[in-house]
Amino acid sequence: MKLPAATRIHVSDTLSTENFMHTVRVWDLPTRLFHWSLAVCVIGLVVTGNVGGNWMNGHQWLGYAVFTLLLFRLVWGFAGGHWSRFSAFLYGPGSIVAYLRGFNGQPQLGHNPLGALAVFALLGVLLAQVGSGLFADDEIAFAGPLVALVSGEWVSRATSYHKDLGKFLLLGLVALHLLAIAYYRLVRKARLVGPMISGDKLVDAPAIGSADSTGTRLLALGVLALCAGIVYAVVQLGSGAPAY
Repeated sequence: MKLPAATRIHVSDTLSTENFMHTVRVWDLPTRLFHWSLAVCVIGLVVTGNVGGNWMNGHQWLGYAVFTLLLFRLVWGFAGGHWSRFSAFLYGPGSIVAYLRGFNGQPQLGHNPLGALAVFALLGVLLAQVGSGLFADDEIAFAGPLVALVSGEWVSRATSYHKDLGKFLLLGLVALHLLAIAYYRLVRKARLVGPMISGDKLVDAPAIGSADSTGTRLLALGVLALCAGIVYAVVQLGSGAPAY
């Protein structure tokens, strides 16, 4: 018997679309911990650097922490979960231009082309900031651990970059990052923060997930310990060294 038009049942009107969604682990736990730890450390660095004085001791230790985290992320970019690997968000110029023009192709579970550029830019600027900090000397309350290894001219250049250009580049990238999060949430209705907390995204088709097992997390812990050891060894290079 054919139902009248007014009483016909439409499945799409009665079933939630979430019933057909798939949960995919995009960001493994080590990547998420890296992200939030780095955010806390960068905030701490900005605060302690601006306050100065005795707070510079904390600034120095936070710098070592960021150095360790950056080394970890570089290694994890090759050994981490699928979407944390650099190979998952290396885009050519054509892909970037197409994305800017609105031709997105397949939706990206991980970083989109603009997000990938932001990640590489932030990693590069942070590495430069940490590296210059190792050789910086404000002649008041702070001297980097490797100051004795280079000439006064190089110390002056490193200090100038660290306090001026490097600082403003970092603050600019952080501001762009926050604006991008707000834009994608308010305009494109895409949640970027939630998946970086839970690790998961809901997608309408099965997709590759990132490995996030106990073994993977133990591997990340070992990598982090190794990176901390490297940072310690680098810092010790200037210990007891005669002035250049």
